[in-house]
Amino acid sequence: MMFKNIFFIIVSLVISATLIAQPNAINHEGELGISIGSSHYFGDMNKGRVNRPKPAFGLFYRKQFGSYVALRAHAHISQLGYADKYNTTPFERQRNLSFFTDLQEFTVQGDFNFFKYLPGSTDYRFTPYVTLGVGFFHFDPEATLPGLPNPWDIKERRLEGQLQEYPNNAISFPIGMGVKYNFYRNLNIGFEVGYRFTNTDYIDDVSTRYAGPNAFTNTFDFLLQDRSLTLPMLGVQGKQRGFSAQKDRYVFAELTFSYSFNSYKCPVVQ
Repeated sequence: MMFKNIFFIIVSLVISATLIAQPNAINHEGELGISIGSSHYFGDMNKGRVNRPKPAFGLFYRKQFGSYVALRAHAHISQLGYADKYNTTPFERQRNLSFFTDLQEFTVQGDFNFFKYLPGSTDYRFTPYVTLGVGFFHFDPEATLPGLPNPWDIKERRLEGQLQEYPNNAISFPIGMGVKYNFYRNLNIGFEVGYRFTNTDYIDDVSTRYAGPNAFTNTFDFLLQDRSLTLPMLGVQGKQRGFSAQKDRYVFAELTFSYSFNSYKCPVVQ
């Protein structure tokens, strides 16, 4: 009986030590995942209202450095767009401008976990995190005219009298917060809101002042630069059209789904 009791004690100690050591046996290498959600524009046509979000999709790889810090490469495709008809001020409604664009973005971001995160363990399956980084993106704004079905590429038309076209590649500076949860083995789910500051004021093709009717020989270009709803029209040379002192921004709000890559080492008994 004594040997039997000793045997059970030894087995219990070994099992307990193994369970305690399990987190030490897992090495979280990284994650490959997708993001699905919405994107939203803020700029000369929308100062801060959350209205008319567009779809956004992403693919990312997160390289883990320990349990708290990771470096992420994230590629997005999305849409942005807005219209003055959603605004409330008389000037903006009279201005009646609108745009839409496809957007492609690639960023490199540092992710910093609040808690230890170790997929596959039972104790470290959830954490909030913050993220920040730098990226670049491509955009190409378009607009429509009443009665004409096809959209117009408004960048190449220099609607504010530019001497040359503005670049449609720009730099973004993402900053955001999120949460993630390891819900089953190597599978993770999360939610992230990421705000993008940019170095361009032309995502919406609106920035400075009206060029005036004499700047255009093409009737359609003249109609695109001044889409005022009623007379008198706003498009007098030098009259304010946008607000160039503040760059355009956009935001992503997304669910994330990822698969963790783990390696294993011999557990250290504590």
